[in-house]
Amino acid sequence: MADTFPLVVAITGASGAPYGVRLLDVLLAAGREVHLIVSPAGQAVIAEELGRRVDLESLDPLVLLGHPPPAAGRLHLHHYRDLMAPIASGSFLTAGMVICPCSGSTLAAVAHSMGENLIHRAAEVHLKERRTLVVVPRETPLSLPQLKNMQAIHEAGAVVLPASPGFYAKAETVADLVDFVVARICDQLGVANSLIRRWGTEA
Repeated sequence: MADTFPLVVAITGASGAPYGVRLLDVLLAAGREVHLIVSPAGQAVIAEELGRRVDLESLDPLVLLGHPPPAAGRLHLHHYRDLMAPIASGSFLTAGMVICPCSGSTLAAVAHSMGENLIHRAAEVHLKERRTLVVVPRETPLSLPQLKNMQAIHEAGAVVLPASPGFYAKAETVADLVDFVVARICDQLGVANSLIRRWGTEA
C-alpha cells in the first residue's frame, strides 16, 4: 500500500543537480506522485550544471526537466519557505523522501533538528515518523564534522547514499553514471527500475 503514497524530492545546493533532476524524471515516468522542493542554492546549481534557469516562485517543470513532465506521474511544487505545505506534517502520508543532492549544510540541519525551511522540516518529519529518508551527499573530500553528521543522521534512521557510481555496469556515458546512482536511490524507495545492469546478470 505504501507504494501508492506520494514521494518527496528535495534538490539542494551540492554539486550533483543532474542526479536530482533525473531522479524526478524517473519517478514521474514510473507513475509516482511527487512533491518537489528546490532550495535557492539548488536553483543556482541547476543553472550552473544544467543551464536551466528555474524560478523558485513558479518552478516550471518544463524548464526544470528540460521537457514536458511525463503524463504518468503527478508533480506538486512547493516553495522552500512554505511551512504550511502538507509535507510539513506527519499526518500527511508519504512513501519516503530523498534529498538529492544533499548539501553539507542541509545534512547538518536535519541531523541536528535545526531546520529552518520546508526541506529541513519535511526531512525531520520522515525521521520522526520512521519513514524512508535517503540523503545523497556528493561532497569530497569529507571533513570530520560532515562524517559525524552522516553518522548522526544514519543513527536517526536515514539512508546515507553517496553519489558514487559503480563501474561494473560498464557505463559508456555520463548519463549512465547518473542512472547508476538514481537506480540505487529508486531501490531504496522500492521503485522498480531497469536503469542499470545488475551485478551477476548478463550484459
